[in-house]
Amino acid sequence: MSLNLHTALISTMVLVSAADGDMTDREFNTIGEIVRTLPIFSDYNEEHLPADAESSMKLLQETEGLDKMAAKIKAVLPKKCYDMAYAIACDIAVCDGQLSQEELRLLEILRHGLDVDRLTAAAIEKGAAARFTRL
Repeated sequence: MSLNLHTALISTMVLVSAADGDMTDREFNTIGEIVRTLPIFSDYNEEHLPADAESSMKLLQETEGLDKMAAKIKAVLPKKCYDMAYAIACDIAVCDGQLSQEELRLLEILRHGLDVDRLTAAAIEKGAAARFTRL
């Protein structure tokens, strides 16, 4: 699978979702919602999402190391999309109300791999936590 803009973003979300070994229904539904609503996906055929998510899982298994996967994603994305990619990764990490150590580590790898500065990352993380707060 070669990455393009859309599959790189989908791979980012799948990577976070799979980090703790369990891709929950809430995470998969959130990925679908992101694909349906974000302008960056306006020209993406949503019917391809299941196949692209599966291909992303295979690519993750084939790639040696999370750092290398983050580098592959970064190589495809325009620089102006780095923060957005990190933001959707954070959304997936917090959407199920459980933030595992594996997800936190992966977010750290993505933050460094996508050159998201610490202050920007903190703002993105706080926004994601606020959006997915439950009573």
